[in-house]
Amino acid sequence: MNRRVTAAASRLTVSRRDLLRGGLASAAGAWMLAAAAGRSAPAQQPAQQPAGNAENAGRAAAEAPGVVRGRIRQSVMGWCFQPMDAVTLAKHCLDIGIEAMEGIPAEAYPQVTQMGLKISLTGSHGFANGPLDPDNHAMVEAKLREGIDLAARYGAPNVITFTGMTKAGISEAAAKKNCVACWKRVLPYAEEKGVGIVLEHLNTRDDSHPMKGHPGYWGDDLELCADLIRAVDSPRFKLLFDIYHVQVMHGDLIRRIRQYSPIIGHYHTAGCPGRGELDTSQEIFYPPVIRAILETGYKGYLAQEFIPTWDDPVAALRHAASVCDV
Repeated sequence: MNRRVTAAASRLTVSRRDLLRGGLASAAGAWMLAAAAGRSAPAQQPAQQPAGNAENAGRAAAEAPGVVRGRIRQSVMGWCFQPMDAVTLAKHCLDIGIEAMEGIPAEAYPQVTQMGLKISLTGSHGFANGPLDPDNHAMVEAKLREGIDLAARYGAPNVITFTGMTKAGISEAAAKKNCVACWKRVLPYAEEKGVGIVLEHLNTRDDSHPMKGHPGYWGDDLELCADLIRAVDSPRFKLLFDIYHVQVMHGDLIRRIRQYSPIIGHYHTAGCPGRGELDTSQEIFYPPVIRAILETGYKGYLAQEFIPTWDDPVAALRHAASVCDV
């Protein structure tokens, strides 16, 4: 039986994908199982997108204050804003009040950090070829060590890792054993350098765009990722809780944030569905989600990782930063 079904008795929910496989939900209704948007607005309502008018939305969001309270440490994922170069994006981050960047070329680190920004996360081996396949172990370990060295050099708290794609002939038990063994060989180096490794959970349901979903990714179940982290058993190995991916696969965001808070080391944002702006066209209402994160005592970074659709991507980023600045 599927690992998600056998483990369901001890978990909060059965995964939505298993419900579909079990015939308990129709394909048409699957997307509607996600958590509903919150009902109440914060005392200071952030600028919201006027429905159906991206141009006006961008104009309104350009007037958003950006980061004022600064209770949550915000970063930005650079790949989302290509073809804008890292230095140009860094200038906008400084203006908005975003304090860090990730997902930018390592060659840009010196200039970006000289401008006063921090690096919140460094890259490693990518999500396709991961440690579940022992043929990848030498590459994964080398790339993680490179990422750890970069993180230590520039003061980044974490380097990212992934499970990799499912491979025929590798069982669930073997995949788990392979991943844990590979990460455990690298962890002493990370601990020596004072750098964390964060495992990202990705969704496998969205096949509309290569960066909106990752069909075939093995680590698509949040509890599986948590099990891997517990098996590695190091304070330097934690979960990258991508709010968008968790919403697509599981929903119930605030409860899951509270449940997994002891092992969460990094957050990513995006609207859902579509991985667009954090506006009113999306089903995630971010202010209470961010407040829940803060209530857990989290002190790390939350990186904006949405794919802009507005005419002005900088306005979209300013808007997102304002929405999360609770």
